[in-house]
Amino acid sequence: MKKVSVLMVCTANICRSPMAEALLCLHAERAGLRRRLQVQSAGTQVKRGGERSDARAVKAAASLGADASRIRSRALRSADFERHDYIVAMDAGHRAHLEQACPVEFAPKLHLLLEFAPETGLIEVPDPYFGNYAGFERVLGLVDAGVAGLLLRLRARHGL
Repeated sequence: MKKVSVLMVCTANICRSPMAEALLCLHAERAGLRRRLQVQSAGTQVKRGGERSDARAVKAAASLGADASRIRSRALRSADFERHDYIVAMDAGHRAHLEQACPVEFAPKLHLLLEFAPETGLIEVPDPYFGNYAGFERVLGLVDAGVAGLLLRLRARHGL
């Protein structure tokens, strides 16, 4: 049985996309679907790969039971467009970067995370990096809503 592959994308792959990766894994685990999904994350502007996730992102994710502590940053690669079934951006800037880099045949794979959570009334997950921990908590709520909606979509579209 082929796994459905999801790539979460933010800027440096140390805040939003690791939280999204960890939360999607958690939601899938709780739904008994973890073995049916492959979840990774990457960044559009990773200066040096292998960096740990921001400690505030790890703490926020842990508050919901998700483990982002083992996730290490990596740059988006051209092979990602073919490899993953869903490539999910955190904001419009990431989406624009993906659209520019993506071969046209893979463009339908590109999404914004909050398109799966219309109840938030937002289209972008803001970058919490330069703020305080409360900003990470707010972002966590948005990411959690987005990944919950994404998992519903995956279940419906892929019979999970």
